[in-house]
Amino acid sequence: MKAATERLLIRWFHILASVPILGYIYGPVAQIPAAAAMVKTVILPLVVLSGFWLWKGHVVKKRIAARPQKSTPVGPRKPGPGPLKLKA
Repeated sequence: MKAATERLLIRWFHILASVPILGYIYGPVAQIPAAAAMVKTVILPLVVLSGFWLWKGHVVKKRIAARPQKSTPVGPRKPGPGPLKLKA
């Protein structure tokens, strides 16, 4: 997915998910216990995370891409020298 498309999708999610928060603040959603719990525990954290991703997502992606990958051996392991023997 292109960066512009990803940003557009996240931006629209952020805008649309903010509508229930506005309903909680200005509307009757605060008086409905199930809806209020949903806004507080699910929607608000998702809106905050999407906002942070829109703000600093490029930094997170850059750090993930710069992290060195663990290398795995490709073939069978070659035997090394035996244990070190010390003379007394």
